[in-house]
Amino acid sequence: MTAHSAAERGSGDKRERILTAAERIFARHGFFAAKVSDVAKEAGVADGTIYLYFKSKDDLLISYFERRMQQLNETLAAATAAVAPRDQLHTFIRTYLQLVHDEPTAAEVLTIELRQSSKFMKEYDNPAFADFLRLLGGIIVAAQDKGEVDASIPAHVAARMIFGVLDELALAWVLAKAPVIGGSTPGTRPKKFDIVRAADWVITLVTTGLQRK
Repeated sequence: MTAHSAAERGSGDKRERILTAAERIFARHGFFAAKVSDVAKEAGVADGTIYLYFKSKDDLLISYFERRMQQLNETLAAATAAVAPRDQLHTFIRTYLQLVHDEPTAAEVLTIELRQSSKFMKEYDNPAFADFLRLLGGIIVAAQDKGEVDASIPAHVAARMIFGVLDELALAWVLAKAPVIGGSTPGTRPKKFDIVRAADWVITLVTTGLQRK
């Protein structure tokens, strides 16, 4: 390994360490309350080092999102490619919700704190999310072509609808507390539920709807 490649690797490792620290700090303090100096301390670097890699706290959050979305897309693509076409939609949904369950800190940042950045919500083009929708849309098109799901709904619209369900489930799960005696009522904080099992509920809703048989 040359000195140049070693330096590049060290730089990459430090950037990853900062992004990992940002995840913990944003989840712990919230995006608005978190300070760049908090991230630097968590990552074990000087405050000024953050600005060698990221322009601002918003840029740090967006870069974190891009890294997480790339990892998510790669995981979903690998998982769905390994199963028969008829099972891809269920596998996509189950894999997504399993990741939410396995990485609750990341789920909290992505479902709650990300929305606190006006730069992300108003200015960011979100190419990684577009890749996510294309992957899901392609699976839906294949299912439509086989007559497994309703072909009257445009696949790109169906993809957004399914993501909306998954995103809301993830948000409810992140915010949920332990089960309350008597359950919860509309408008209150939901009780904890099995988000992995919810994949079966989502696929039933998507494929058969709520109509009683």
